[in-house]
This record gives sequence, C-alpha cells and structure tokens, in this order.
Amino acid sequence: LQRIHDERPTRVIVLPLAKNSGKAEAVRQGVRHVTALGRYTFVGYWDADLSTPLDESRRLLAVLESDPGCRLVMGSRVKRLGAHIERRVVRHVLGRLFSATASVMLGLSVYDSQCGAKMFRAVDADLLFGAPFLSHWLFDLEIIIRLRDAPGVASVSATREVPLNMWR
Repeated sequence: LQRIHDERPTRVIVLPLAKNSGKAEAVRQGVRHVTALGRYTFVGYWDADLSTPLDESRRLLAVLESDPGCRLVMGSRVKRLGAHIERRVVRHVLGRLFSATASVMLGLSVYDSQCGAKMFRAVDADLLFGAPFLSHWLFDLEIIIRLRDAPGVASVSATREVPLNMWR
C-alpha cells in the first residue's frame, strides 16, 4: 500500500492502524480519517481484493450525483444476462439465504447487503461510521439500519442497490 501511495500520493491515502481490530473497525477508521480531511463530497469503500472492479465505482457515483435523495448506494451481485458475476453456487445460495433472513428479521428489502462496494455522501459519515459497530461481521447491515433509523430519514428509500456488471 505504501508503494502505491508513493506512486500516486495525491490519489491514494494510507492509514496505518496500530492494532488489527478487524475489517469493520478498519473501514470505520478509514472513513472517519478521509472525511475529516473535508475534501470529498462522496466517500466509498471497496473490498481489498477488488472482486468488484474499481470501474464499477463510476456507476455507483452516478446514482449519488443524479439523485439528491440517495444517501447510500451499494453494489449488488445480481446474476443476470449481460453481467459477469462469478460466484460459487454454494456461496450464492448461502448469500441468498442470509439476505432473505436479514430482510425478514430487520424489515429490510435488501438483495445483497454484504457486497463490499459501497458509496455514500461524506456529510453522512458521522451518522453511518461515528460509533463503533456492534458486529464485526454484519457491519454492512448496521450501516443500512443506522441510515434507516436516523432522525429525518426513517426510511431505506435513501439507500439504492446497483446491480454490478462484474464481480469475481
């Protein structure tokens, strides 16, 4: 990461964390660090393995830019004609089971909360990432719930899922 930063110092920020506290806390700290800089209107995070290609960020960003009511946009790994979604059958089935269960239990109609490609408005960073997450594994769902339960929002209509064209 430091080498990539050194090659592109104006485009890459590296935030070393003294202690490994898991993905949820690393994402939270990274978001808080970047938004504290005050340079960005929109912020996002991606899985480190780039299973969602960075080109997909343009599509997610376009939703935020074109819809002022959208505050969170998430990639969604929907297998469909024209898309190149490579996922083992077992992982797909377990993911669908998890999503269906979470949707029923939490009253959220979400297809793919666990996809690691998300973007949101920087002004909402404190609401979404201010407090530590209760769960290290399900923090993506917590983000959606925090937005849904926020005063003045009270709806998941501020969240959009964008079917990805590619995921591997």
